[in-house]
Amino acid sequence: AALYCRLSKEDETAGPGGESESIQNQKALLAAYAQDKGWEIAGVYSDEDYSGADRDRPGFRRLLADAEARRFDILLVKTQSRFTRDMELVEKYLHGKFAEWGIRFIAVVDHVDTQDRAGKKARQINGLINEWYLEDLSDNVRSVLTHKRWQGDYIATFALYGYRKDPTDHSRLLPDPEAAAVVRHIYALYLQGYGTARIAHILNAEGIPPPSVYRQQHGGPAHTGSGQWSRATLHQMLTNRTYAGDLEQGRRRKISYKSARSVRLPRSQWIVVPGTHEGLVSRADFAAVQARLARRGRGAL
Repeated sequence: AALYCRLSKEDETAGPGGESESIQNQKALLAAYAQDKGWEIAGVYSDEDYSGADRDRPGFRRLLADAEARRFDILLVKTQSRFTRDMELVEKYLHGKFAEWGIRFIAVVDHVDTQDRAGKKARQINGLINEWYLEDLSDNVRSVLTHKRWQGDYIATFALYGYRKDPTDHSRLLPDPEAAAVVRHIYALYLQGYGTARIAHILNAEGIPPPSVYRQQHGGPAHTGSGQWSRATLHQMLTNRTYAGDLEQGRRRKISYKSARSVRLPRSQWIVVPGTHEGLVSRADFAAVQARLARRGRGAL
């Protein structure tokens, strides 16, 4: 028997009867169940801080590869939702691939056992309930984040280039002196008549790291781009009202809680809260830049 455990942020509260959902407690429960049945434990797989809708969980992917390779006969989980909250995966694996591979699936607390052919409807109902839970959770999270944006709280993981997060309140932005000077330099160059292509060339020639590289140098994630300033990066900076002291958020929205893809929203749906922090450029200069951008057109920045 293989044991699979999963924990995500929404599961970190106490479960039924005050029982912790921790990885350690899940392993202990499943190991005791296997021992009681006289089954040998073939392997333990776990994913921490992953949603049940995530199909790219590393432990989950290894588990499925080993199941296909017939490295175990039985898969034990605490509840069906530990394995997945995605109804499509319930059908694909519990009622498809596992039967094909000769894998018996058991969820101990749910009393789910694919050896019981009469329990298929119950497993499908469990799958629907778990998926509805994810959908409701996604709607609630989106509602909370939208409320925070309208309150003027900065909610992104990393501060916008030119700023740093206030160490006493991470929802507030403070100027980052080094990067703020670069932002002002960019606005000044544009108002002097330089286009974004020329400004990018100047910044690259001066050896100034672009936002993605600067973020990495200050403890952020590794950058995946060219490591050079581009016209697109500069255009985003020149059109972001946050640099004038008005917090602008919500330019994009995920298409679904099941997908990492997002779509750009029309400007009318962006959330802008005036006067939330110190601007790096004056409102007059920001307005002058927008007027020049409009005159030149998007194709000739």
